[in-house]
Amino acid sequence: MAVPKRKTTPSRRGNRRAHDGLKQPTYREDQTTGELVRPHHVDLKTGMYRGRQVIEPKDSF
Repeated sequence: MAVPKRKTTPSRRGNRRAHDGLKQPTYREDQTTGELVRPHHVDLKTGMYRGRQVIEPKDSF
């Protein structure tokens, strides 16, 4: 069975885990409505994607 030869120091362990944290999702401002939308996603309120009408917009509730 493989056993580590030396104890892993806390700093080395922390360096290994440096990229494990969750990142905030990115948003961009829509040019027509001014609302924040996810990049590369269809805006469900307007139904627009990259300046084109892709789906029918949702009704306001």
